[in-house]
Amino acid sequence: MNKKVLIVDDKEQIAKILYAYLHRDYDCFYVQNPLQALDWLQMGNMPDLIISDIRMPEMRGDEFLSHLKRNELFRAIPVVMLSSEDSTSERIRLLEEGAIDYIVKPFNPMELKIRIKRILD
Repeated sequence: MNKKVLIVDDKEQIAKILYAYLHRDYDCFYVQNPLQALDWLQMGNMPDLIISDIRMPEMRGDEFLSHLKRNELFRAIPVVMLSSEDSTSERIRLLEEGAIDYIVKPFNPMELKIRIKRILD
């Protein structure tokens, strides 16, 4: 059985790129924002990994990360953050808050796939 990857990004094009590179190895699920992700999780879905953008409307990805890490049910899910911000302080802050990795956009999909494989295998 394939491991599950939840993609949370308000830009569908990013999700399509991620899906294209990951769907052969993982069951990929996509939602457009963290609020939809929380609903999906509350319905009993449990991914093995979450890939989340940071800058999104309604709820930012860093707020989503914080919410996950405070919740006993979701705390152990590894979260990879995607951002167009290449800020060392932002990267350090999110890694300290519990993100397992931080990838800067634009990213090389093959590099991301290798990083995900290392996390999940």
